[in-house]
Amino acid sequence: MFKAAGGMNSDSRKFRSGRYVQQSAGYRAFIPEKLPPHPPIQIDEELQFLLSKADRALGRLDGSIQTLPHPDLFVAMYIRKEAVLSSQIEGTQSSLRDVLAAEARILSPTRPDDVGEVLNYVNAMNYGLERLVTLPVSIRLIREIHERLLSGVRGREQSPGELRRTQNWIGPAGCTLGEASFVPPPSHELSRLLGDLEHFLHSEEPIPLLVRIGLAHAQFETIHPFLDGNGRIGRLLITLLLCRSDVLQKPVLYLSHFFKQHRQEYYDCLQAIRDEGDWERWMRFFLEGIFEVSQQAAETARQILLLRERHRQIITESCGRAASNGHRVLDFLFELPIVSVREVQDLTGSSYQAANNLVAQFVQQGVLHEMTGQRRNRRFLYSEYIRLFHDGPMTHAK
Repeated sequence: MFKAAGGMNSDSRKFRSGRYVQQSAGYRAFIPEKLPPHPPIQIDEELQFLLSKADRALGRLDGSIQTLPHPDLFVAMYIRKEAVLSSQIEGTQSSLRDVLAAEARILSPTRPDDVGEVLNYVNAMNYGLERLVTLPVSIRLIREIHERLLSGVRGREQSPGELRRTQNWIGPAGCTLGEASFVPPPSHELSRLLGDLEHFLHSEEPIPLLVRIGLAHAQFETIHPFLDGNGRIGRLLITLLLCRSDVLQKPVLYLSHFFKQHRQEYYDCLQAIRDEGDWERWMRFFLEGIFEVSQQAAETARQILLLRERHRQIITESCGRAASNGHRVLDFLFELPIVSVREVQDLTGSSYQAANNLVAQFVQQGVLHEMTGQRRNRRFLYSEYIRLFHDGPMTHAK
């Protein structure tokens, strides 16, 4: 799979990822070669350093999450952040706060219409992670996830869960097939190519895990097997492979943050694989992303722990005999950071008045902020926690 850095014939390098093949309709489509690449990826000192650095960062991230009390409480926010960012790469406008408000069933005339696409991504990822218990990462699983990703939202007319039967292409909005910047393989090649990819995912070749995952993601994007949703499914595949391999116990790597920040380079690196066989450039980019986002996600975990301890102390000192219920509500907020008085009542089993008093104490201490500006059907926002995951400005009220 690997060999030390050295010379490589330019032709063998160019065609090791695949070839553009003229189709009967007059256009040229790209037919990728099987993985792993041949000639093998050349590991120079830079690539070896990046691989080692990314491995260590992922290990630190996994350890950081395991130190959190009740880590499952916090996973939902990591998943939501990845869902928002991955969907934004494809043009959605919904923010993390829009998603949280939609989950809390807060009506808003200003909420983007595409929030359902992000909620579908969250649902698709959770479904995929649950299915990993009984089903390996496979084309069957990918199709099931794709069906959930596009159900009832933009793209639902594009055969959710079904491999495409027609040619698709990538390029500027409104471009024709002849003007496309990239044309994936024709539909009659998909079964073979996806079968080869699935075989590679489960092969016993001694390939470092992060390299295998990076190769698989790029190959999936090149095959582009669906009419819509390929980018989101390909990025979701990274998370599934990391969790399946137990490198991450929880899905807490929001790699789409790096891809979104460097969107053009992301696309350029993928295209350089096809046009120049430059797998090394892609792997450098991918491993740098793993390292950078792992560090950010681990720092988020550290900040969560500090926030929880600070707010637990505030609750203990300010809530008196209601402190036990207050701690229970605080843990609930780490999973669902928008809450109503009625939900606090149901959670604590207390009277409505007692729940209202507890929420009022949270507001007084700055733990919660009322976000609706209404006298009835009020919702309260755990804004400090949300801010740990938010890339833009946060406000307490709309």
